[in-house]
Amino acid sequence: MKTRVTELLGIEKPIIQGAMAWVADASLAAAVSEAGGLGIIACGSAPLSWVEDQVKQARAHTDKPIGANIMLMNPEAPDLAKLLCDLHVEVVTTGAGSPAPYMEMWKAAGIKVVPVVASTALAKRMERAGADAIVAEGEEAGGHIGQLTTMALTPAVCDAVSIPVITAGGVADGRGMVAAFALGAEAVQMGTRFLTAEECTVHADYKQKIIEAKDSDTIVTGRDSGHPVRQLKNSFARQAKALEAKMAAGEVDGHELENLLTGSLRRAVVDGDVKGGSLMAGEVACLVRDEKPARQIIDDFMTEAEQWSSCSLQQMADRNATRSWK
Repeated sequence: MKTRVTELLGIEKPIIQGAMAWVADASLAAAVSEAGGLGIIACGSAPLSWVEDQVKQARAHTDKPIGANIMLMNPEAPDLAKLLCDLHVEVVTTGAGSPAPYMEMWKAAGIKVVPVVASTALAKRMERAGADAIVAEGEEAGGHIGQLTTMALTPAVCDAVSIPVITAGGVADGRGMVAAFALGAEAVQMGTRFLTAEECTVHADYKQKIIEAKDSDTIVTGRDSGHPVRQLKNSFARQAKALEAKMAAGEVDGHELENLLTGSLRRAVVDGDVKGGSLMAGEVACLVRDEKPARQIIDDFMTEAEQWSSCSLQQMADRNATRSWK
């Protein structure tokens, strides 16, 4: 399948794996890229040595394009930006800041730059800065989120910029891709769906919580602080919400909440602490029902999308009436 995104990034299928801190490592990224999508290594706040090692590990398992994600608020962002040039990473996705200071260097190294945005204003700004494509991420996504839903954000961003748009947030199967394309996107980014890929190295207990999740099982913490995060409901999330309410009422300061948040994602991903850790996941966790190889996830996804895209509106209505979309 060809879109402007597949042509731009040199991939076979318009599927990008989301950059999930503590999750998106060489194992998952290489598997997604080898299956025809674009695997992303999430640099987060990891040491430069870890990033270099992960890129090299991914290269050992695939000769397909590999991406890396930089959170630009990271104090080491300048060194990391240079390292990714030296490692010849094909794609960089960015968040939490503007990539403008590094754009010239990345372009000279042949790197495609794809910022993640949550508003049309930021999308326009990124296009002016020289971005090659945009990820429009709706609030349905897991982890750090904006305020607009995917259904509203995607077409708004598509209307606002001329570069290709990738939809993220709320996509877990082929129906989601068809919907995203109908809204104007030319690829999709998925995070939560890949959490249960066999190659994903998160703790087995974390994966099981995703598989068991219902549609009402996510919660957003941090809205009052301006740093909203979507995750599965558990003791940690409820405690965080309670502390946020006490802070808003002036009953406690921020130290108790800060202590709770510190290391919470690692506790879930590495230790498998499904009660006291942050189980970041999108609303589509309720659509993730099994663990299987990344290649099968992508192949099934594309098959479903092809089936739906070949339908007329009437055929879609008929399928929906009988729940026979699979």
